Amino acid sequence: MVVQAKKRELKEAQKRKKQLEERCKLEDSIGNAVLTWNNEILPNWETMCCSRKVRELWWQGIPPSVRGKVWSLAIGNELNITHELYDICLARAKEKWRSLSTGGPEVECEDAGFSAADREASLELIKLDISRTFPSLCIFQQGGPYHDTLHSILGAYTCYRPDVGYVQGMSFIAAVLILNLDTADAFIAFSNLLNKPCQMAFFRVDHGLMLTYFAAFEVFFEENLPKLFAHFKKNNLTPDIYLIDWIFTLYSKSLPLDLACRVWDVFCRDGEEFLFRTALGILKLFEDILTKMDFIHIAQFLTKLPEDLPSEEFFTSIAAIQMQSRNKKWAQILAALQKDNREMEKGSPSLKR
Repeated sequence: MVVQAKKRELKEAQKRKKQLEERCKLEDSIGNAVLTWNNEILPNWETMCCSRKVRELWWQGIPPSVRGKVWSLAIGNELNITHELYDICLARAKEKWRSLSTGGPEVECEDAGFSAADREASLELIKLDISRTFPSLCIFQQGGPYHDTLHSILGAYTCYRPDVGYVQGMSFIAAVLILNLDTADAFIAFSNLLNKPCQMAFFRVDHGLMLTYFAAFEVFFEENLPKLFAHFKKNNLTPDIYLIDWIFTLYSKSLPLDLACRVWDVFCRDGEEFLFRTALGILKLFEDILTKMDFIHIAQFLTKLPEDLPSEEFFTSIAAIQMQSRNKKWAQILAALQKDNREMEKGSPSLKR
């Protein structure tokens, strides 16, 4: 018994030593990456951001200390939003909140044509959604350190884009940005991110365009995972059942936060295509399990993914997905489907290829 206990103790000591070595190795790797990003890449962003070396570093995950800077640069600011514009939008939002809470007169704003009921519904939904945003972190809920910041960004956005308003899922995107950027910069990144074609299609609930995205996704689904694709078809499991939640929150609600941030890293590098590649990576990772399930169990499983997803296995699975079908890339497939839809709307559908 004493010998066995000593053996067990030695084994555990070796395991702890190995874990410590791995942690030290990881910390060294992150430290070196931070130096590379800060000293080489960020000062020369325009010339280096598309280089092979940077793309490979990007795939490995951006160190948290520089993540916000890289995301800001990668997302860009096509809308030319300034810190001053954020302050103006926030001031208007606060005026609206006061007006609604006191039942005062309507506030003059660029949302003529949008009823008070719509605005009130948006503000109520923000309040409700904030309480459900990363509840386990306890930092965005009432009394938490980031509650007011999240409330401010979402309120300011409803003033900036009253035509879009607040849509469920936005709070998760804003929250991830708040964790990595200062408030005004988070608002700039948030507004520009939501202005991207895919996000705008989903948040404005453009059914036609959403269906086109789903159709493009299915082209690559069938190409990469034919057996699982056939199983989903047999069970009438359509992409909207699982993709909508993943796309609306950019995986921040569905994946552990550290893993979601790594997905965001590469999404900022590769654009919307990576959101759908990630979805296929998830399906590939769990292919063996999913092929044994029926409709209800697949839907339940994909709606609530396992919390202990191994990051390296997860990204290996994504890396195995080929975003090319019959020599056509994602953007070409999507454009062709959009063209077909436009021609069908005109009453002259093109010949099916």
